[in-house]
Amino acid sequence: MRWLDYDTQNCSIRRTLEVIGRRWSLLILREAFNGVRRFDQIRDHLEVSEATLSRRLQDLVSFGVLEAAPYRDPGQRARHEYRLTDKGADLYPVLMSLMTWGDQYVADEAGPPLEVTHRGCGQPARAEVRCAAGHLMESSSQGQTAPGPAARSIS
Repeated sequence: MRWLDYDTQNCSIRRTLEVIGRRWSLLILREAFNGVRRFDQIRDHLEVSEATLSRRLQDLVSFGVLEAAPYRDPGQRARHEYRLTDKGADLYPVLMSLMTWGDQYVADEAGPPLEVTHRGCGQPARAEVRCAAGHLMESSSQGQTAPGPAARSIS
């Protein structure tokens, strides 16, 4: 396979970015993973405009990454909080990978702003790429690509 021989319009990375690649989307997901689910809390914590947050939440709900669940505080009108769906929860390794990269290359001189540890043993958590047999793939040179069933030749 020569990569340049294949159409890149039909690409899983491209399609994923259509779901989570817009500005603010990954930060909204970060908030959800950290238990911040209500519109006003997300807005205030991210310092994002209501209009932008509303659009991004609508997008994430329409793609099935978040679900809007109604709630009502006493004496208040009904509102929604935004919870991760199974599809959204499956993005956890993606966010962990981005955070790990950021900690290594763009963190403050003082170090990472957040540490993630395994609840069961307390050890630091990290994202890894492994093959189905369990072998750790430490660089892209240890992987190889081949056309999949949906690959489209340019020719």
